[in-house]
Amino acid sequence: MASAQDPTMKQWTTDYTGLASLKQDTVPVPDPREGQVLIKVNAVSLNFRDVEVCIGDYDHHDSVPPPTTVVPCSDMVGTVVKLGPRASGEAGNEWVVGDRVMAIFNLTHLTGQITDEHLPSGLGLPLPGVLSEYCCLPGYGLVKAPENLSDEEGSTLPIAAVTAWMALNWIRPIGQPLQGADHIVLLQGTGGVSIAGLQMAKASGLTAIVTSSSDEKLQRAKKLGADYTINYRTTPEWHNEVMKITEGKGVDIVFEQGGPATLAKSFACIKWGGMISSIGYLSGKQDEADDRINTNVLALRRNVTLKGIWNGPKDRLEEALELYQQKNIHPIVDRVFTFGQAKEAMEYLAAGSHFGKVVVKVA
Repeated sequence: MASAQDPTMKQWTTDYTGLASLKQDTVPVPDPREGQVLIKVNAVSLNFRDVEVCIGDYDHHDSVPPPTTVVPCSDMVGTVVKLGPRASGEAGNEWVVGDRVMAIFNLTHLTGQITDEHLPSGLGLPLPGVLSEYCCLPGYGLVKAPENLSDEEGSTLPIAAVTAWMALNWIRPIGQPLQGADHIVLLQGTGGVSIAGLQMAKASGLTAIVTSSSDEKLQRAKKLGADYTINYRTTPEWHNEVMKITEGKGVDIVFEQGGPATLAKSFACIKWGGMISSIGYLSGKQDEADDRINTNVLALRRNVTLKGIWNGPKDRLEEALELYQQKNIHPIVDRVFTFGQAKEAMEYLAAGSHFGKVVVKVA
C-alpha cells in the first residue's frame, strides 16, 4: 500500500460513457516488475480508436472483456527512468536509463499476422494506456524513438506509421518495400494514417492521389507531394475522376477509410489485381439498408484483394522507422494540447477537422 511519501502521478481514465466522462486521477507512480521499465511519458498522440474507447464504441473485439475503467491511448514517446529486475541485458530488454522509446500497440505482437493471443496485450484497452505521466511496460514491447524526430513527432508513429506501412506493404517481404512512380496509391482523407501514408508513398517514389472535403486540406496535401487531389464534396463520383487520372486502369492500392459510404467506389477505381487496404469506417459500421454491397462480386470483378489492416507488428514498425530516418520524414502534427487539456484534445480529434495528428504534451 502506498505511503504518504510515495511519489505520485496524474493520469486520465475513462468509464466508456463519453468524452465528457474522462477524468484525471492522482495515483502512485508504478514500480517496474521483472522485465519491465518505468517510462516518463513525454508526449502522447491520439487515434480515432481512443475516441471510440472513451465513448464505448470500440466493441468489435469482444473476446477481451474491458476493465471497469481504463487509461486510454497507446501512442507515446517517453524516457526510461528506471529498470525492473533483470530488465537490462536480456533479449528484448536491452534498455538503459535515459533511452527515448515508444511502445508498440499490441505489446506481444512482434512479427507476422496478429492473432487472438495478442489481443489482451493492447494498450489503452484492455491494458492501461499511456495518457499518464508515467507508465510501466515490458522491454520487448518498446522500440527506439527516431533521433531525428521531436517527442511530439515521434509519438505519432506507433499506430499511424505502421498502419500506413502495412497498407502499402503487408504482402511484401520485410526489406522489399513498394517503390516506383508506376505504382499509384489512393489515400482517403487527411487524418493521421492517410498523411503518414502520403509521406511514405512520396518518400518511396510512388504516385499519390488524395481525397478530402476541404480544398484547404487538399492544398496542404499538395505541398506534401500529392500528385493529384479530389474534393469528394464537389466531385461526389470521385471514383470516376480517379479512373480518368489513371487512364482507365485504376490505382494499385486504396487506403479505404470511409467504410460503407466509400467501399463500393473504392472497388470501382481499383486496378485489376489491386489491393484495398481496409483501415477505417468513418461513415459507420453498417451499410445503409437500401445499399447492400455485394462484396464478393465486387472483389471478383477485378480480382481485387480486400485486406483488413489493424496496425502491425514490431518488426514492421521498425522497418517503417528506417524510412523516416533515411528520408528524414517529419510527421505532420496538427495541434499540440497540454496534459490538462486531454479532454479538449479528444473532442478536437472527434470533430474531424485535423490535418495529420493531434498530440498531448505530457512532460
